Amino acid sequence: MDSTTTATDQLSVSYVAGEAYLVRIREHELLVDQPSDAGGDDMAPSPVEVFVASLVACVAFYAGRYLTRHGDSRHGLEVTAAYDLAADRPARVGAIRIRISAPHLPAERRAALHAVVSHCTVHNSLLRPPDVRIEVA
Repeated sequence: MDSTTTATDQLSVSYVAGEAYLVRIREHELLVDQPSDAGGDDMAPSPVEVFVASLVACVAFYAGRYLTRHGDSRHGLEVTAAYDLAADRPARVGAIRIRISAPHLPAERRAALHAVVSHCTVHNSLLRPPDVRIEVA
């Protein structure tokens, strides 16, 4: 870690069974698995689905904060996404399409909402990827 970063909460992942793993984040637990066609039991979302969900949840959070800050209701706020895996190597998500429905947002503030949600923490992390180091112990 360099002087511009600080340590944050850690998480851990442990094997459960088949292709399922338990993710522990602070006091929370999240199960991940693979779909049946990838050899899993489809007991939970896949890690890739959780990755996309992380982005969509971050966009929703920023959208909600924007609405509240401007006195608009969050009622009916919904953020949906679709994604495609890349056709070439390496294996990765190739495209993500996000749609925000904010029924109480005046039309003249849609561009401002778009600007805000486009800078959520997860999106920023995709645009400027973090330094990832993997150590096999």
